[in-house]
Amino acid sequence: MSTVAVEENEVDQDREEFKQLLQEYGAQLPKVGDMVEGEVIGIGKNEVQIDINGIASGIVRGYELIDESEEYSHLALGDKVVATVLDLENESGAMELSFRSAGHKKAWDRLFDLINAGDIVQAQITEANKGGLMVVLGKTKGFLPVSQLCPEHYPRIQGGDKNKILDRLKTYVGQMFDVKVIDVNEKEEKLIVSEKSVWEERQKDVIGSYKVGDEIEGTITVITDFGAFVEFGEGLEGLVHISELAWQRIDDPRDVVARGQKIKAQIIKIDGSKIFLSMKNLIDDPWKHVVEKYTLGQKVQGKVLKINPFGLFVELDTDIHGLAHVSELSEKPDVNPYDVAKPGDELEFRIVSIKPDEHRLGLSINAMNKPDSYFTEKTEATQEDESSDPHSTGSTLEQTPKGSTEETTTPIVE
Repeated sequence: MSTVAVEENEVDQDREEFKQLLQEYGAQLPKVGDMVEGEVIGIGKNEVQIDINGIASGIVRGYELIDESEEYSHLALGDKVVATVLDLENESGAMELSFRSAGHKKAWDRLFDLINAGDIVQAQITEANKGGLMVVLGKTKGFLPVSQLCPEHYPRIQGGDKNKILDRLKTYVGQMFDVKVIDVNEKEEKLIVSEKSVWEERQKDVIGSYKVGDEIEGTITVITDFGAFVEFGEGLEGLVHISELAWQRIDDPRDVVARGQKIKAQIIKIDGSKIFLSMKNLIDDPWKHVVEKYTLGQKVQGKVLKINPFGLFVELDTDIHGLAHVSELSEKPDVNPYDVAKPGDELEFRIVSIKPDEHRLGLSINAMNKPDSYFTEKTEATQEDESSDPHSTGSTLEQTPKGSTEETTTPIVE
């Protein structure tokens, strides 16, 4: 073979090898939007230089240095990093890279891992609004709703005044709360956390040591319009609903209990972290003995406690209250109960129905002039038929039934 032919063959081989190298090199080059790995080879005041596997050099600078995952907060030469490609070649011929985009992706991936694992993490409270607290978890902003606060931080405000609730929430700004991630939406950049979930998990074993029927001793910490909260055991809190405070009818829990009062109660329901208590279960039911004190047709003196459009609520004694229905207040049709009496008035009534099992006692002004025979002739069957009669309303009218699970996530009364 001639020398010329050999030289031409070598050139062809070199060209083929160079073409192959270009193809291999090009295949390794990333595209805009790709995430690349590299090694830190230079750190400046506002930039970081990166070697990308020996095939290119890149630079991260300015705003793009912000790393939401906080992984690259303290970089050193030789550290391995991951960045997102913004531009294949900048004015200096280097690849323009970003920690911010890659960090955002890693940060949200971590949030999804947290919600799946149920891990407890710390979030810093940055600001407050009337719905809850703004938080930062790492460098990701999120929200802690009022309903997801633990009992210790839950705003207990007179009348649920929103401005006072906000003032209370503002006192938490700057603090660190232990929370769980309960909702993540990267597309909407929504992060919701819960402090209550952490409290529930920590109380699980403690709550598990109690069962329905157990008696507890505790201290009344909060009184609301619907009952009283009691602290007992190892930081547990239970609710005594207004209907479970006492056997008599109660308009305001403050009439029978006080904040700081030591009480005994019985557990009547456990629903997750919610514990419902009864004080009256530990007190002898006075209605068991009502027929020993009162009889059908008996004339009694009673004190008007409350007036409603359908009648008068009347106190016969400390434990026994009854209702004089509007139809029993006057012979006149369409009488207005507010025209008949006012709270505090002492009036004379006649007992027209007694139902101890239902805690109901009906009173009447109309029946004051009826003969005694009218009542002695009343049969048991007749009394049963009156079970749906609105006269027969007693101490529990208008109060939530026993074991009520009335929602308590609305800011409550202090």
